[in-house]
Amino acid sequence: MTKPSEQQKPPAEHEYLPFWRMFLSVFQASFGVQSKENKQRDFEKGSVKGFVAAALTFTVLFVMTLVIIVSLVLP
Repeated sequence: MTKPSEQQKPPAEHEYLPFWRMFLSVFQASFGVQSKENKQRDFEKGSVKGFVAAALTFTVLFVMTLVIIVSLVLP
């Protein structure tokens, strides 16, 4: 039997990206400035659910920003 202190960490390939990193990737990709390295990292470590949530959050914030700007410009 192995002691708890002897247990190995899970492999690095099972690490997931934090939500803020996924949101930043969605933001960069939406403006076309995503690097190949970040794109590769996203495909390897990102989760589909996380990116969908980040994309929906970005879309809502982007539309709200446009609505606010237009309402300030037009009387």
